[in-house]
Amino acid sequence: MSISKFDIADYLDSKEMIAEYLNTVLEEGDNDDVITAIGHIAKAIGMTKIAEETGLSRPSLYKALSNGAKPQFATIMKVLRAIGGQIQVNPISA
Repeated sequence: MSISKFDIADYLDSKEMIAEYLNTVLEEGDNDDVITAIGHIAKAIGMTKIAEETGLSRPSLYKALSNGAKPQFATIMKVLRAIGGQIQVNPISA
């Protein structure tokens, strides 16, 4: 019996699933969690495709979206656009 390693990217197979995952991480996670989640989404879509759409190299993407990375905000925005996402601000209810 072999056990395979769980990879969330294997389950991010629709825009709805991607949005739900990222929104949950944005709500419950910290900065590192958000960067890691964006990396999972980029992997699910395909790093080559994301690299082409952002103008960044694949190695740069892997580095920017790895654990402990501190990517520039412009990089995060480019990747968000490439994965079909956007940032939206809603008022926090009391």
